Amino acid sequence: MTEEIDPKTIDRLPVRCEECDREMDHYNTFVSPTNERRNICWQCLGRQEKGFFAHRSFHRGARNGNIPR
Repeated sequence: MTEEIDPKTIDRLPVRCEECDREMDHYNTFVSPTNERRNICWQCLGRQEKGFFAHRSFHRGARNGNIPR
């Protein structure tokens, strides 16, 4: 069963982020199939998800007056 935990109401101990190596209060814990725990802070997680579906050459053509129909 999955438990929903609001990170603002739970007092958790600060841990060190495995990506940026900073001690953070707000973090997510991911568990791998081999039962390894990885703690990733919110800033690193947001940085990873920022351009998730965008290609390198992606641009919005409508901003230049090119509207595809």
